[in-house]
Amino acid sequence: MTLPSPISDGAAIGQVAPVPCVRLFADRVVIASTEQLSCDVVELVVPLVELSFDYSGTRLRASDDRSRVLRAAGGVVETIDRDRASEGAARRAIERLGAVELACFDMIAPPAGCDAEYVVRADGDEHSFCGFTARALSQWRALGWRVEVDDAYPFRIVEPEPAWYARVEPCDERPDWFGLELGIEIDGARVDLLPVVLELLERADGSGEIDGLAATCRPIWALRVNDTHHVTIPIDRLRALLRVVAELYQGGHHAGRAFPEVRCGALAELDAAFRGVSIAWTDPSRLTERARSQAAPLQPAQPPGDLQATLRPYQAEGVSFLQRLRETCKGGILADEMGLGKTLQTIAHICVELAAGRLDRPALVVAPTTLVGNWSREIARFAPHLRVLILHGPGRRSRWHEVAGAHVVITTYPVLVRDEDRFAELHFHLAILDEAQAIKNARSQARRAIERVSAEHRLCLTGTPVENNLGELWSLFDWLVPGLLGDELSFRRFWRQPIEKSGDQARLAALRATVAAFVLRRLKCDVARDLPAKTELFCPVELGGQQRELYESIRVAAHADVRRAIRAKGIAASTIAILDALTKLRQVCCDPRLVALDAARPVTESAKLDALLNLLGQELSCGHRILVFSQFTSMLALVADALSARDVAHLALTGQTRERQRVVDAFEKGRADVFLISLKAGGTGLNLTSADTVVHYDPWWNPAAQAQATDRAHRIGQRRPVFVHNLYAAGSVEERVLALQQRKRWLSNALLGDVAGAAPIDEGEIEALFAPLDA
Repeated sequence: MTLPSPISDGAAIGQVAPVPCVRLFADRVVIASTEQLSCDVVELVVPLVELSFDYSGTRLRASDDRSRVLRAAGGVVETIDRDRASEGAARRAIERLGAVELACFDMIAPPAGCDAEYVVRADGDEHSFCGFTARALSQWRALGWRVEVDDAYPFRIVEPEPAWYARVEPCDERPDWFGLELGIEIDGARVDLLPVVLELLERADGSGEIDGLAATCRPIWALRVNDTHHVTIPIDRLRALLRVVAELYQGGHHAGRAFPEVRCGALAELDAAFRGVSIAWTDPSRLTERARSQAAPLQPAQPPGDLQATLRPYQAEGVSFLQRLRETCKGGILADEMGLGKTLQTIAHICVELAAGRLDRPALVVAPTTLVGNWSREIARFAPHLRVLILHGPGRRSRWHEVAGAHVVITTYPVLVRDEDRFAELHFHLAILDEAQAIKNARSQARRAIERVSAEHRLCLTGTPVENNLGELWSLFDWLVPGLLGDELSFRRFWRQPIEKSGDQARLAALRATVAAFVLRRLKCDVARDLPAKTELFCPVELGGQQRELYESIRVAAHADVRRAIRAKGIAASTIAILDALTKLRQVCCDPRLVALDAARPVTESAKLDALLNLLGQELSCGHRILVFSQFTSMLALVADALSARDVAHLALTGQTRERQRVVDAFEKGRADVFLISLKAGGTGLNLTSADTVVHYDPWWNPAAQAQATDRAHRIGQRRPVFVHNLYAAGSVEERVLALQQRKRWLSNALLGDVAGAAPIDEGEIEALFAPLDA
C-alpha cells in the first residue's frame, strides 16, 4: 500500500527510533569571496550529504521542520512524534566528520534542485574528500545507518583494502634496465598505480610537495584508481613509497618508466615501505633477491692467512663490504673517517683477491704524490708477498714493461694525467683512487684520465666524499657506478637543487638511500671505542691597536670592491673578487706582515702570534707534543723565526719539503716537540700519534681539510687524549668563517649521517663576512 505523506496533524501516540539514511554524492558548487582564493568566484566539485530519517517505513528529510510523522499499521493511521534527540545525535555524528550544514554558508551556492543538507568543507582537496568518505562510510555502517553512494561519486574508496602487487621485468630495448609495475588487485584485475605515484613525484619537483608530505598532519593520502575510485594509503607509507620511486627513477621517468639495474637496491625498500602489508612479487630475473642481498648486514670477512695484520672487527666488515662490491661488479666508496685504516682494509681486500685466484691483472692505486711512499711502506709491512711497482718520477718510463708482472701498481694523479694515453692501453683488475676527492671536479684532467682506465672493479677511498657540494658526489659516482645518479643535468635538477637550495629532507633521505649500498662510512667514535677522547677548543684572540685599525681600513675598501663586483656580475661570477678580499682580511688576522700593502708595513703587532707563542709555552712545559697547522706557508715561516728566537726546537713540513718522510720520522723520534705543517701538505697521509696537541692557527673554509689535519694525531695508535685549539680573531672574518664551516660540515654529515639541512651561502651572508669588528 502507499504510505501517507508525513503531516503534522493528529495525536501523537508514541515514540519510534528513527533510522538515519544518508546519500553521498558530489556536485559542482559556486564559492564566492573566500579568503584563501584570489579570484572572486570559483566552482568546485565537492561531496554533499543528503540526510533523512526513516520512521517505520516513512522517510522524512532532515530539513523538514514538521514535528510529527504518520504511520500506517494494520489499516490504522498513527501519528508519531519525531525523535529530535536521536536526529540531533545523527547530525552531530555527521558534523564531527567535517561536514557542515549547507544552510550555514552564505558564500556557497548549491546547484539548482540540490537535495543536500551538508557539504564537506569546500577548502579541501581530493585527499581530504576521500578521507572523509573512508571515515564516514565506515562509521555510518557501523552505526546501522542506511547508506547510499551515487555511482558517479568521484571520491569513492576501493573496499575492502585491496591486495598490492609488484612486477619487475627486464626491458627488451635496453640491456641492464628494468620496468616496474606496482599496484592493486580489484576483483581479480590488476591496476598499475605507478603512473599516479610518478605523477605525484613529478609535481613535487621544484614545488616542495614531497617535503610538505613530511610535515602534513593528514593521516592518509588518496591515489586515484579511475574516474570514481581511489585507494587510500597511510601518509608514512606514501612517504616511504615516494622515496623508493625517487631512488629508482630520479626524475627520468618519461622514457618508458624504466630504471637501470644499478638502482635495484631501492626495490628492497618496498618491503619496508609496505610493512604489515604483503606484496605479491613477480620477478623472473630475481632482481629483487639481488637487491635484498645487497642490503643485508655485513659479516666480518675472514682475513687471508698471508696478511700480516690483525684486523679489528670493523675492518673485517670493511673487507666484507669491498668483497660485496666485487661480487656485484659495482664500484663503491670506503668513506671511513680518517685514522680508521682504509689503506689496511684495501690491502687485505687485494690479498683476498690474490688468494682466490682472481687477481689475474694488477690492482692500480692512484694516490696524491705525498702518499706514494705511505702505500709502499704499508704494503711492505702488511703484505710483503705482493709485488709492487711504483710508476712515479722520471725513471718510470723504463718500467712500464713490469706492469704485467706486478700485483699492485702505484702511481699519482699528476702522472696519471701526464701518461694518460699509456694508462688507457692497460687493463687492471681493480682501480683504487686514494683521497678520491681529487676527481670531485667532473671536468678536471684527473677525472678525464681515470675515465679512460680500464678496470673490472672500481673503488674510492676518501673520508670526505662531499667537501663543498653534492656535485662532487655525482662526479665520484659517475665514475664508480655509471647511471646510479643519472647525468649531471638531471642530478642537479632532481637532487642537488632541492637539497642544497631548499633543504628538502625527503629528497635528502632518498639520495642517502640511493647511495647507501655503495658507501661504507664509520666514525672513530662509533667503532674505535678504545681511541682516546678528542677535545675541540675555540680560542678567540682580540685584535688591538694598529692591527685592528689596519683590519678595519682593509675591510672597508674590500667590502666596497666586493659590492661593486656583485652588482656588476652577480655572486657566482664574483668568486675571485670575494676570495681575494677575504684572504687579505684573514692575513691581517694572522699577522700584518703577510699583507702586501704599504699600509701594513709599519704595523708590528701580531695578537695571534703572541697568543700562539704563549699557548706553545704552556703546552711544552706540561710535556705535550704539538702540531701547528696553517694554510699560509709564509705564516709558518714567521712562526719558525719566532720559535728559533726563543730556542724552541721545531720541524716544518710544507709543499716545498723534499724529504717528507725523513722530517716525519724525525718528529716521531722526538727530535723536536713542535711540528709546523701547511694544511695542504700535511692534511693527508701522515701518522703522527706521538703528538697529543693540535693547533689550527687560521680557520679554513673547508672543515673537512681541518678535520683531516687533526686526524694526523687523533687516529688508531694514539694512546693519549688529543686537544685541538682553534685560534681566531674575535669578531673578525675568521669567526664568521668558523660559522660557515658548520654549514659545509652539514652537507657531508647530512648525506653520510643524520643531520638537518641548511641553505647555501647567499648575499646576506657575504655582507656578514665583511661586517665591522665591533658588529
